[in-house]
Amino acid sequence: MFVRIGNTPRDYAWGSRTAIAGLLGTTPSGEPEAELWLGAHAGSPARILDPTQTAGAEDLAAWPETAHLPYLLKVLAAAGPLSLQAHPSSEQAREGFERENAAGLAADSPERNYKDPFHKPELIFALSDPFEALCGFRDPAVSRAVFEELATSSGDPRIAAFADTLQGEPGDVLRRATEWLLGGDSAVAELVEAVVTASESRDDRDADTVRMLSAAFPGDPGIVLALLLNRATLRPGEVLYLPAGNIHAYLDGLGIELMAASDNVLRGGLTPKRIDVAELVRVLDFSPIVATPLAPEHPAAGVEVFRPDVPDFALDHVVVGGGVASAPVELPGTAIALCTAGEVELTGASGSLRLTRGEAAVVTADEGTLTVTGDGTLFVATPNR
Repeated sequence: MFVRIGNTPRDYAWGSRTAIAGLLGTTPSGEPEAELWLGAHAGSPARILDPTQTAGAEDLAAWPETAHLPYLLKVLAAAGPLSLQAHPSSEQAREGFERENAAGLAADSPERNYKDPFHKPELIFALSDPFEALCGFRDPAVSRAVFEELATSSGDPRIAAFADTLQGEPGDVLRRATEWLLGGDSAVAELVEAVVTASESRDDRDADTVRMLSAAFPGDPGIVLALLLNRATLRPGEVLYLPAGNIHAYLDGLGIELMAASDNVLRGGLTPKRIDVAELVRVLDFSPIVATPLAPEHPAAGVEVFRPDVPDFALDHVVVGGGVASAPVELPGTAIALCTAGEVELTGASGSLRLTRGEAAVVTADEGTLTVTGDGTLFVATPNR
């Protein structure tokens, strides 16, 4: 079955006013348009554009065929930094959800960390050039060198003292630094001020990160915490995968985001929202990483598949036209397809559906392997076989 769907972009303050409309060929609302949700998540389920096909169900959360989709597909457009955040593993989410239920916290309580018992790994496919993000802790020796250079150029002993703390076993160093920066010590505000001042006249990537974050969240401890992380610059077509425990923040850009269908977010700065430092530290992975793009599979001409290490989701990126007359897309489960350029036709076991730029549809698994033809670009979210 093919079911056309749509939705209204969410107006979070960090959203771009033009990027989503520019991609999909829609009329800008005049307000920030941060995320277009195409899924069944109760926070903003996609509308069914022809309810006669679904026995009157008006959105995907109300239609049995899609009520329990394991993934959520989004178009994301950041015109400013999102909060520093991490997401729990399945085990951590289940334990935390049960613990907060047992404590009697209401489902909508602001004291809740866990809205559901599920993990929330995610990936972002860059459409803009560039797409900027912070992703995971880097080797603290690298960060220590950055702070030492800032201390030398500014002559500020507060920065030098912090640099001296970044010695030892990497995981322990990063845990201690994170706990101290987010713990409310009065000296943190002084350090943030010193780092911002020292970065003003510098022309390097880390100073650029400091200036960007300070402009959006002046005085926030996340400004210094960000210098313990990798700055990732994605080019169009590159994908960043963010597993459980990865601390990250999108900074600027337009992309296709795909994640497990959960609302569990532990924040760590760059936000006016609640931060539970102890719980954040409990779920964070403090192992240093190098933020590298996720490599795709190439099952057929015109098709690349981004397949993370979780069963919840995989993303097919399909480009047809020119030298590629048609391309196959396997459906291991119910899929959501979004056309972002040109026009494509999806043909399955029961018939076909034409999508033009900005149009989206649910495709049920009984359509089998889809054949995509036309001249355009298609993103297809599915469970990960």
